[in-house]
Amino acid sequence: MPHHRDALLLVDLQNAFFDEEGLAEQEDALATAANRLSEAANQADIPVFVVTTVHSRDTSTWTLNMFEAGEGFLFSGEEGTEVIPGINTDNTTRIEKTRDSAFFSTDLHLRLMNLSVNRIVIAGVSTHGCVSQTARDAYAHNIRTTVIRDATADARQDYHDAQLQRLEEDRQASTATINEVIAGWHK
Repeated sequence: MPHHRDALLLVDLQNAFFDEEGLAEQEDALATAANRLSEAANQADIPVFVVTTVHSRDTSTWTLNMFEAGEGFLFSGEEGTEVIPGINTDNTTRIEKTRDSAFFSTDLHLRLMNLSVNRIVIAGVSTHGCVSQTARDAYAHNIRTTVIRDATADARQDYHDAQLQRLEEDRQASTATINEVIAGWHK
């Protein structure tokens, strides 16, 4: 078993998230980044997980905010739930979640352990929510995390920057650029 093994998580790169002002302008750049990372991961024999948020119409997976609003969203089969156009999902494993963290009520941890993964590398949205919560839960599972600064985004740049700084200061994740991560995979 390898001493150090990564997995790439592409988090919430779904149509509905890019309807939001601030993220809409970043969709093409994030799709390009995700494909670059995915291709490099495949070449380096690194597993790639496409993590999406999907809810049930029967309210069984709804969040408190959904109940308070009286309506759900991101239902299976809807266009908003689909991965943004242009992302190559070949050679990836899909994980569906119902909360911010990719670990909450999913089998992600089991899959990572079965693959001997001890570091996840995260790209996707939104930095202050799903990216950050997944990184913090990885830390709670003793899995190191690197958040890719130029492959993650938030509707507000100040949220993005503050969240990355907070994760680093809390020593719950490190950050790197796409180029730095890919260079590390091709050593």
